[in-house]
Amino acid sequence: MEPDFSKGLLIAIVQDAKTKDVLMVAWMNQESYQKTISSGQTWFWSRSRKKLWHKGATSGNYQNVVSLTLDCDQDTLLVKVNPEGPACHTGHRSCFFQPVLENKQ
Repeated sequence: MEPDFSKGLLIAIVQDAKTKDVLMVAWMNQESYQKTISSGQTWFWSRSRKKLWHKGATSGNYQNVVSLTLDCDQDTLLVKVNPEGPACHTGHRSCFFQPVLENKQ
């Protein structure tokens, strides 16, 4: 099965393969997808900079790909990785660290 790049970009959900924590969400185009497969590390498309980026190339916080899984519509990827450091540019392990609502039971 192959991703459907007919609309240009896919959502990539990046998850720690060991802890199952969601680390980040980014965008992939066909080129970044192919680079991810060929290199074994994550590559994404930056919508703001309009260019490819290799996660960790600047920070050293690479993400080594364990698996890629498509959703049922072939337009979202779940990317399981072994991270070599924090995923977030703020230095947090995950980009999801700001609670909005927590249901306390």
